[in-house]
Amino acid sequence: MPELTHLRLERPRDGVALLTLDNPDQRNAMSDEMTASWVRAVDVLAADPTVRAVVVTGEGSAFCSGGNTSWIASEPDATVDHLRTRMIAFYRAWLSIRRLEVPTIAAVNGPAIGAGLCIALACDLRYAAAGARMGVPFVKLGMHPGMAATHLLPDVVGPAHARDLLLTGRVVDADEALRLGLVSRVHDPAALLDEVLDTAAGIAATAPIPSKLTKLALADGGHADFEAAIQWEAMAQPITLATADLQEGIRAAQEKRPPVFAGR
Repeated sequence: MPELTHLRLERPRDGVALLTLDNPDQRNAMSDEMTASWVRAVDVLAADPTVRAVVVTGEGSAFCSGGNTSWIASEPDATVDHLRTRMIAFYRAWLSIRRLEVPTIAAVNGPAIGAGLCIALACDLRYAAAGARMGVPFVKLGMHPGMAATHLLPDVVGPAHARDLLLTGRVVDADEALRLGLVSRVHDPAALLDEVLDTAAGIAATAPIPSKLTKLALADGGHADFEAAIQWEAMAQPITLATADLQEGIRAAQEKRPPVFAGR
C-alpha cells in the first residue's frame, strides 16, 4: 500500500477497493496532502488487476467540502497564467479517477460541495445518505465553476437541471438529488457504506472484460449516434463472446450457480 495522508485505501470486499477521504476536521476539503495521496492511490488501483470496483466516501460527517481555496484568496496579485497552471494540475490530479477502467461508485455520506461534488460526478455511480446535501455554488463565491463541473453535471443530470444548479448555485438535499438523477439511490446513513460495498461487490463479481468495455461505451454521454453504437457493439460483443468467462457464465446459468469469472 502507498503512504497516504488525509486518505485511506482499504480492500473491504473481494475485488473491491475503498478510498476514504480522511480529513474530517476540515470536512474532507482537498488539502495538498490529500491531493498528492489521491494521485498515488489511483496509480496503485490502475495497476492492480484484482481490483474490479472502487468505492469513494468521506470520513466523518461530510463527503467532501470542496477544494482548499485558501491559497487563491491569499494570492490576490497572482497572474491568470499562474492560477490557470495551478488549477489545471489540481483538476487533472483529482479527475484521474476517470482513467480507472473498472466501475467507480461514490458513497455520498454527507455534504458534497463544489469540487467535492465533482469527484462524485466523476464516478460512474452515486448513492447518497438521507440528509446529505449536494451543490456547485461556485458563482456564490464569485468564481466560475471548476473541476469539469460544466461537463460532468450536464452529463449526469441533463442540461436543464445542470443550468439550474450551476447558475443559481443552490444546494439540494438527497431526496431532490434523487429526483434530479444526481444520485441513483438514497440509503439510511447508518447503512450507506455497507449497502454501497454490497453493490460494489456485486459489480466486482460480474465478468471484468464486458464490465470495462461497457464503462468505455458509456463514457462522456455514450456514442455519438445510433450507428456508432451498432458498430461499437458489433466489435465489443464478439470480444466478450470469445472469452473463457462467457463459457463460465453459460455453464453457471445452466447449473444454477453463481459464476466465477477470471477475467479472461
